[in-house]
Amino acid sequence: WSIGEPSYNRVWIPDNEEVWQSAEITKNYKAGDRFLHVQLEDGTELSYPVDPAALPPLRNPDILVGENDLTALSYLHEPAVLHNLKIRFVESKLIYTYSGIILVAINPYKQLPIYGDAIIHAYSGQNMGDMDPHIFAVAEEAYKQMARNNKNQSIIVSGESGAGKTVSARYTMRYFATVSKSSSNAHVEDKVLASNPITEAVGNAKTTRNDNSSRFGKYTEISFDQNYQIIGANMRTYLLEKSRVVFQSENERNYHIFYQLCASAMQPEYEHLKLGKSQANNLLFTISVQHFKAGFSSAGMFSALQRKSHSLKTGPVEDKHLNIFCELLGLNCDKVARWLCHRKIVTTSETVTKPMTRAQAANARDALAKKIYSHLFDFIVERINQALQFPGKQHTFIGVLDIYGFETFDVNSFEQFCINYANEKLQQQFNLHVFKLEQEEYMKEDIPWTLIDFYDNQPVIDLIEAKMGILELLDEECLLPHGKDENWLQKLYNNFVNKNSLFEKPRMSNTSFIIQHFADKVEYKCEGFLEKNRDTVHEVLIEILKESKVYLTFYWKCFISRTLLSGVFQFRNSLSLLMVTLNATTPHYVRCIKPNDEKLPFEFDSKRVAQQLRACGVLETIRISAQSYPSRWTYIEFFSRYSILMTQQELSINDKKQICKIVLQRLIQDHNQYQFGRTKIFFRAGQVAYLEKLRSDKLRHACILIQKRVRGWLQRRRFLSMRRAALTVQQYFRGQQAITARNLKQTWAAIIIQKYCRGYLVRRLCQLIHVAAVTIQAYTRGFLARKKYRKVQPIKNLISVTGNNLCSVKNMNTMAIIPNSSPFACLVLLSSALFFLVFYQDLLLESHFQSQKEIYEKEIEGLNFKVEHLSQDINHLQKLFREENDINDGIRLEVSRLTSENLVCSRCRSTTQMCLWHSKYLKPRGVVVNMIPGLPAHILFMCVRYADYLNDPDMLKSFMNVTIDGIKQVVKEHSEDFEMLSFWLSNTYYFLNCLKQYSGEEEFMKYNTPRQNKNCLKHFDLSEYRQILSDLAIRIYHQFIIVMENNIQHMIVPGMLEYESLQGISGLKPTGFRKRSSSIDDTDTYTMTSILQQLSYFYSTMCQNGLDSELLKQAVKQLFFLIGAVTLNSLFLRKDMCSCRKGMQIRCNISYLEEWLKDKNLQSSNAKETLEPLSQAAWLLQVKKITDDDAKEICEHCTSLSTVQIVKILNSYTPIDDFEKRVTPSFVRKVQAMLNNREDVPQLMLDTKHLFQVTFPFSPSPHALELIQVPSSFKLGFLTRV
Repeated sequence: WSIGEPSYNRVWIPDNEEVWQSAEITKNYKAGDRFLHVQLEDGTELSYPVDPAALPPLRNPDILVGENDLTALSYLHEPAVLHNLKIRFVESKLIYTYSGIILVAINPYKQLPIYGDAIIHAYSGQNMGDMDPHIFAVAEEAYKQMARNNKNQSIIVSGESGAGKTVSARYTMRYFATVSKSSSNAHVEDKVLASNPITEAVGNAKTTRNDNSSRFGKYTEISFDQNYQIIGANMRTYLLEKSRVVFQSENERNYHIFYQLCASAMQPEYEHLKLGKSQANNLLFTISVQHFKAGFSSAGMFSALQRKSHSLKTGPVEDKHLNIFCELLGLNCDKVARWLCHRKIVTTSETVTKPMTRAQAANARDALAKKIYSHLFDFIVERINQALQFPGKQHTFIGVLDIYGFETFDVNSFEQFCINYANEKLQQQFNLHVFKLEQEEYMKEDIPWTLIDFYDNQPVIDLIEAKMGILELLDEECLLPHGKDENWLQKLYNNFVNKNSLFEKPRMSNTSFIIQHFADKVEYKCEGFLEKNRDTVHEVLIEILKESKVYLTFYWKCFISRTLLSGVFQFRNSLSLLMVTLNATTPHYVRCIKPNDEKLPFEFDSKRVAQQLRACGVLETIRISAQSYPSRWTYIEFFSRYSILMTQQELSINDKKQICKIVLQRLIQDHNQYQFGRTKIFFRAGQVAYLEKLRSDKLRHACILIQKRVRGWLQRRRFLSMRRAALTVQQYFRGQQAITARNLKQTWAAIIIQKYCRGYLVRRLCQLIHVAAVTIQAYTRGFLARKKYRKVQPIKNLISVTGNNLCSVKNMNTMAIIPNSSPFACLVLLSSALFFLVFYQDLLLESHFQSQKEIYEKEIEGLNFKVEHLSQDINHLQKLFREENDINDGIRLEVSRLTSENLVCSRCRSTTQMCLWHSKYLKPRGVVVNMIPGLPAHILFMCVRYADYLNDPDMLKSFMNVTIDGIKQVVKEHSEDFEMLSFWLSNTYYFLNCLKQYSGEEEFMKYNTPRQNKNCLKHFDLSEYRQILSDLAIRIYHQFIIVMENNIQHMIVPGMLEYESLQGISGLKPTGFRKRSSSIDDTDTYTMTSILQQLSYFYSTMCQNGLDSELLKQAVKQLFFLIGAVTLNSLFLRKDMCSCRKGMQIRCNISYLEEWLKDKNLQSSNAKETLEPLSQAAWLLQVKKITDDDAKEICEHCTSLSTVQIVKILNSYTPIDDFEKRVTPSFVRKVQAMLNNREDVPQLMLDTKHLFQVTFPFSPSPHALELIQVPSSFKLGFLTRV
C-alpha cells in the first residue's frame, strides 16, 4: 500500500435536506474572499458564498469521528455533533453517546441484545469512562456516587414522545433492582419493577408518534438502607393528560387500560362490570390484567377496575350506559340524570335550577369523567406507594424522573404550555449544573477561571410565572364568573406585546400567542385554556357521588379538596417541589432522541435529530464547552498518543508530565491555545486536530521512508539477480566461442599430464600409508607380547617355590642338555615343563577350596544351633504374652461395656478436634509440603476402620456426622481462604476415594494390592455417606472456584485488554469528559504478568495441597474460561478497544497463557479451547475486511463466535490512525447475510457465571494404612494406632 498526499481542509456547509453537508476546499482561501471553492462528496464543484466574519465550521479528522464522547471532538459545533451521532447510530449500530455529563440515547426502534443480566454485571463496579456509553453506566455512576458520598442522586430522563424515555427509565430501575438486591424475603425490587406495567396501563396511550406514549410525568424515588440495598420506593406523578379520556385525535387511542378491560370482558371475574363484548381486539399491548395484582389486595384491585369501568361507561348521557354507571357505583339514576343536564345556581336570596344546553351537558359529563379518571389514577399511584412502603429508615435514595421533553405541534394547547414550562425550569437547572461543573473542573485543575457566557432562560420563566405573568393572569381570569379565553388573551396582548421580546402576537391570528422558548418559538392556541385550568365539576354531582356505596370515603374527601385548586396552581406546586428535590440531589442526565417519525429501525433523519438536539440542551452543553477548553487529555494519554512527535532528548527525561510540557511548547507556539492543569492538559478548539495532523504527517513521512528503503532493497536485489544472470549468459556464450581444434588438443594434453601427476601423487601417498601401518603393527605386536609375558612370569615364580628340589635336579641336566640340544628338543622340553606347572597349580587350588568349604560348613552349623535356641525362647515368650492377653481381655471387655457411651462421645470430640485441627494449629502452605497427599483423609478413614473393627454402628454414625459437620464448619469459617479451601477440597476428595477403595466392592478393589484388600471394611456399607461427601466436595469445589475467580477477575480486563506490552502498539485516543480510569495514572496497574503470577500461585497452592491432577485441570479450565469470557465481554462493550493493534496485543497475551499451560504440563486440560472465542475475536480485528473473499474467510474461521458477536465486533471496529479504514456497512451486511444460515444463540455476552460440570475420578491411594505415620506437628496425641 502507499501513502497519498494529504487532502485539503474540509468544512461543513448548510444543506436543506441533511441540515449540514461535508465539502472539501479545492482552492486556498484568502482573507477577504467572498467565495469558498469547495467540492461536495458527490463530486460537485461549488463556489460557496461566505461571510469573512463567519466562515463555515471545519470538519474533524476522520480519526476523531465516531467517538464515545462528543466532547472528545476537536471542533465542537452542531454539524460535528450531528455527524458523530449519525456515524455511531447508522454505521456502528450504537444508540448511546456521551455529551459531557449527558447521555444521548437514540431510539433504535428495534430490540437489541444489550440489556441482559450479563450486561448489567459487566457494567457493575466500572467507572463511567471505562466502558461504552450505556444507560447502565449512568445508573452505575449514580449508584456509586450515592454509596461513596452518601448523597441522594437523580436521573433525569427527558425527550420527545416516542424517543424512549419510559424504556430508559425502566432499565435504570431494573439495574438498581439487580445490583442492589436485598437479602430479605420482601422482594422490594421486584415490586418496584412490577409497578411499571401498572402505571403504563393507566397512564400510557398510543399516539401518532409513539405506540406506548407516557401521558404523564413520573418521579420515582428508590430508597436504600445503609447497606445500599433497596428497601422501598415512592412515586410522584405530574400533569396527567385527562382530556384523552374523552377525546382522542385521529389515529390515536385512549389509555391502554380501557382496551385491556374490553379484552378481559368475558372473563368470569370481570362479568359484574358489564363491559359487553369487546370491539377492540387489535390491542397494541398485551399487558395482562394480572399485573394489577402486584401491590393490590383483591378488594382494592376490583374497586379500581370497577371505577375504571365507570369512566369507560361515562359516554353520552343515554339510559343504558347511565343505568350501568349508577348501578356499579350504587347511585340514584334519576338524580344523576337530572344533575348531568341541569345546573344549580345559588344566590344570596334563592337557589335557581337552570337547564343546560346540549354542549354544556356534554362538557359537564366530560369534566366528571376526566375528574374521576384523574383521581382514580392518583388512587392507583397511592396504592402502589403503600405497597412499596418500608418500615425502616431511608438512608439515601435515587430518583428517576421520566418526564416529557419540549413539545411543539401544529396545534399547541394548555398541555403543551405546561410541558414546555416544566422543561424551561429543568433546562435552567441543567444550565446551572453544567456551569457549576465547568467551574469546579477548572478550580480542581488550578486553571484560571474566566466567565463563560451561557444562555439564561430566566426571562422566559419570569414571563410565565412572575407576578402579573401568564399564569397569574390565567388564574385571575378563571376566578371571574364570565371569564373567557379571548379576554385572557387580550390581557396578554396588552401586557407583553412590544414590551417583552420573548412574547409575540401572530400576524394572521387573533386567537394565538407565541413564546420564544429556549429551544424554539411555539405558537399556542388560547382555546380551552380556562376550561382546562378550572377543571371543575359541579358541586351537586360531587354530593351525589358521596352517596356512593362503593369504597370511596377517603377518595372523595381528597376529591373535594382538590377541586378547589386550579390546574396550573397544582402543577406549579408539584413542579416547585420537584425542583427543590432535584436541586438537593446530584443530577444525571439522559436525553432521548427520536431518529425518525416513521419508526424505522436505524434510520437517521438529520432534520428531526437536529431539532431535538437544540431542544434538549445537548448543543448548549457543547457550546459552553467550546467557549473555553473543550479538549482535555491526561498527561498519560497525551504521552502515549503523541510520543511519536517527541525527540530522543525529550524522551530521556524521566518525568512524563515535564516531557508533555516541553513538547507542547515546541509544537504550539501560541501558549494561549492550551493550559496545563494538575492532571490534565486543556486545549482550545481545533488544537487536537492540529496535533493529529502533525502526528499523521510524521507517520506518513515514516511510512514513505520505510517504503523508500524497502523499494530500494527490492530493486537492488533485482539488479543483483539480473547481473548474475547476465554473467552466466556471458560465460556460456564465451565458452561456445572458445571451442576450436587447438583448444581441444591442448585440453587433451592437459588431461594426460593431470593423469600421470595424480597417479604419482596417489602412489606416494600409498607408500606413506604402508610404512605407517607397518610401524603401528610392530609397536602393537610388541605391546601384546610384553603383556603376555607379564602373565606367565607369576607362574614361573610359583614353580620355582614349590618344586625347588625337582627343579634343581633337572636344572643340572637341562643345563647340560640345552647347549647341545637342537631347537626342537628345547621346545619339547619347555612344553613338558609348562604342562607340569599347570597341572600342579590345579592341584594346589583344589586343596585350598576344600579347606575353605570345611570351615564354612562348621560356621553354618553353629548358626543353625543358635537360631534353634532363639526360636525356643520366642515360643516361650509368645506363650506368656497370650496368657497375659487372656487376662486383659476380660478387663477390657468390662471397661468397654461400662464406658461405651463415654467412648463414643470421646471419639466424636476427637473427630471434631481433628477436623478443626488444621484451622487452629496449622497453615496448609507450611505443612502439606512434607507429608503425603491426603494424610488427614487417611487418618479420618483409619478412624472409620476402627469403628468398623469394633462393629459399632453408633460410633460410626456419630463419627461420620461429626466429621462432615466439622468439614462444613471449617469451610464456612474460611469461605474466602483459598489455601484452606484447596486443602479441604483435596482431603475431602481423598477421604471419598478411601471410602470407595476400602468399601469391599469389586469395581474398586481391583486397583488394590493384596495387603490393601485385607484392610477393607467388613461390617458397614457407607455408600450413603459417599454420596453426602460427594455433594460436600462439589460445594467446596464451587466455593473454591468462586474464590479463585474473585481473586483474579479484577486483573483480567487491565491485564488482558488495557495493558500494552508490545512496543509501538498504542491504542489510546481522546476520551472526552468521561475519562478512562486506567488513563488517570499508570502506576499500580495490573499487567499480563500479574495474571500469570496469580495463576502460578493458584497452581502451586493446589499442588502443595495434593489436589488430584484431574481436579486441578478442571479448575484451570474454569479459570481460563473466565479470563476469555470477561475479556471478550469487555471487548464487546468497549468500542475504543476494537482495533487492529488491540487484536495484536490480545493474541500476544493469549500466547502467554498458552506458554503457561505448556510450562505447567496442562495442555490436556482443554483450557486452551476455552480461549478460542477470544482468539477468533482478536483475529477478526486484524484480518482484512474489504472484499467478498474476506467476508467468506471470516464466516469460515469464526466458528466459535455467534452472528451477533461477529456483527458487533465489525460494527465496533475503530481505526486508531488515518491509514486504517472503517468497516463499511455494506461489508457488515454481506457478512450477516452469509451467516444467516448459521444456527446459534442470538446472545451477545458470554455467561461468566457458567460452571463446567465437575467430575471426581476414582484414584486409589497407593499408600498402605499400616505404614502411615501421624506427624507430631499435628498435635493428635489422643489418637493411638491399634
